[in-house]
Amino acid sequence: MRGTTQRMPRWPLLVGARTRVLAAFLILLASSTVVSTLALRQLLLARVNERVDASLLQEVQEFQILASRGRDPQTAEPFGTDIEAIFDTFLGRNVPDSGETVLTFVGTELYRTTATTGPPFDAQRLRRAATIRRPRRGTVDSDRGDLRYAAVPISAGGERLGAFIVTAEIERERQEVVDSVQVAAGVSIGVLAIASLLAWIIAGRVLAPLRQLRDTARGITETDLTRRIEVKGRDEVAELGRTFNDMIDRLEGAFASQRAFVSDAGHELRTPITIIRGHLELLGDDPRERADTIDVVTDELDRMSRFVDDLLTLAKSERTDFLHPGPVDLDELTEELLTKATGLAPRDWRLEGNAAGRITADRQRVTQAVMNLAHNAVQHTRDGDAVALGSALLDGEARLWVRDSGPGVPADQQERIFERFARSGNSIRRSEGAGLGLAIVRAIAEAHGGRVELDSGEGTGSVFTVVLPVDQREETSEQEELTSA
Repeated sequence: MRGTTQRMPRWPLLVGARTRVLAAFLILLASSTVVSTLALRQLLLARVNERVDASLLQEVQEFQILASRGRDPQTAEPFGTDIEAIFDTFLGRNVPDSGETVLTFVGTELYRTTATTGPPFDAQRLRRAATIRRPRRGTVDSDRGDLRYAAVPISAGGERLGAFIVTAEIERERQEVVDSVQVAAGVSIGVLAIASLLAWIIAGRVLAPLRQLRDTARGITETDLTRRIEVKGRDEVAELGRTFNDMIDRLEGAFASQRAFVSDAGHELRTPITIIRGHLELLGDDPRERADTIDVVTDELDRMSRFVDDLLTLAKSERTDFLHPGPVDLDELTEELLTKATGLAPRDWRLEGNAAGRITADRQRVTQAVMNLAHNAVQHTRDGDAVALGSALLDGEARLWVRDSGPGVPADQQERIFERFARSGNSIRRSEGAGLGLAIVRAIAEAHGGRVELDSGEGTGSVFTVVLPVDQREETSEQEELTSA
């Protein structure tokens, strides 16, 4: 079968995560810069209009106050209808701001103006401005650009006498705003370029663990699972690195377990196959010899069958349908286990404890686990030695144990003997099994949500205990039944 390889992109920098992060950053920052620059421009232009309008309004108000309350400086009398005197007095006292022009009209004729180069209105617009009947404010075009103006008519006794107009050139101030915005835009572009460079560097550092993760994943093979990622920090990327390392640890353990399993299973199967082949190759014509050979071959085939059954049990223990739980009377189960154990070998079998209560468990699997423990006790004791079985309900747990008076298990072997194909070196006689019995016991206990405990020491015997959780509701129900009885 031809393997498939992943095609690498021709331009990895253009499609890499680092580039995509930087592109997203640039798009966001550039968009916000454009929006903020346009908003700033509109805001400054609006403020220019407001400031110019306020200045024009101030000029108009000053003129209106002079016309209504002022006195002629030559006669010390109110101006009355002497509009020329009002204009002369105002223009003599007023100093217009830069860009401002004051236009005064007597009737429809231009009287005086503060413009040094001629009024910014043409003749037609001047005539229109001189004939206004009510105050007016707005914007007009001129050879100097847009002009903001404020105009008020002057009348007395219902007769129109003239008009007062003040204008301001806003094109220059608008250009100043545009120049300022352009400077700000240039500064923003420079900041964007510097920020992009820094973002590229920071993105590279942030994504460095991902590149290391990629390189490590590429370097991992089924024969080399020793590479790990160096993790620093507590952020999401660091957590990803730790998760990856944990996954590799599990894979390494799984591969090691698989290799050990294949090696041990091959060894366990090779021995009976060799025995069977050797006897069959030497099989003669003598009927008695044939019968002996058949007995040996049958015994070895039975041992292989038990070995395969044990492997199937361990494989099924990882499935959801491994257990078929139901109500189990603990006292009846304990007595049944003792009865079955007495048939294993001539030992001094004893009942050490018998708890009264009901638990929810798979009766057959629990029986299989305890019988494996009883068989293990037989392997480590002699004829007539004491072996005890018992059960108890304690602190919401059901405990079923097997106690033997054998040589015990050294502390350095107490964890290893529950592994597959593991055997204790203190067995009194050669075990007929493949070292899977205690592994099956632990698998059954853990499938029930329980555990296996070992209390042993070298030369002091061993106590193997299967601990199963008990539903608190069932325990309460049992206590109520006992109370009522």
